[in-house]
Amino acid sequence: MGDVDQTCGMSLAIDVVGGKWKMHLMWVLAEGPVRFGAIRRKLDGVSEKVLAENLRQLEASGVVHRELYAEVPPRVEYSLTPLGESLSAALKPLEDWGDEHREVLSSRR
Repeated sequence: MGDVDQTCGMSLAIDVVGGKWKMHLMWVLAEGPVRFGAIRRKLDGVSEKVLAENLRQLEASGVVHRELYAEVPPRVEYSLTPLGESLSAALKPLEDWGDEHREVLSSRR
């Protein structure tokens, strides 16, 4: 990719949310803090391993915060950081476009 200053903004954004599950995770986390099990129930078809890996990548990118509560049993919640909330707002028009064209797009699958 070269120097970050020379990298297209679209490429930087795609690096953060690219892949099968990351944009879905952003959608789930936009609703507020959520536990791992609840995320898994909302995202049908994702394995625990893949979900954990994607959450770690989003955390490393600075868009997801992982909060560990010192309880027995331990509780972990995931939420969007301010950077993640900004990205979520940027993704909202894409969701709106999909909703607007759902019928046409579904018929072409």
